[in-house]
Amino acid sequence: MKHLRPLLAAVLAGLALAGCHSDRGAFRPHETTKYSIESTEKFALLDESAQLSVTCTGLQERVSHAGLLEVMANVKNRENRPLVVEVRCVFKDVNGFSTGDETPWGAVSLGAGATEAVHYTSVNNLARKYTVMVREAR
Repeated sequence: MKHLRPLLAAVLAGLALAGCHSDRGAFRPHETTKYSIESTEKFALLDESAQLSVTCTGLQERVSHAGLLEVMANVKNRENRPLVVEVRCVFKDVNGFSTGDETPWGAVSLGAGATEAVHYTSVNNLARKYTVMVREAR
């Protein structure tokens, strides 16, 4: 009986600790990165359809003689079928804040496996960063 007490105490302690253990860890706040991707990336795929179907095969940027930022992005269809996506560009200052210069959404038709170049030029000389955004056509 003396040998069962330490064993029983160990089993009870193990059960008590097991009740406090969780594999899930702390809950993460909802939508913590929903809007941050366009603040940190130069090319952002905004929905699941675009993420599965589209990729960027190249980005080029330059500052014109007038101080305007010019951007060209190669948007490629990864699917074996034609698709239409909407693309826009948001220009940002050196600190990554919007300069108020955002292009409207424009439809881009992509044939099966095709790549199309989209061109954007800022309207003011504050732009030094940018994000080209792609979403499923609505």
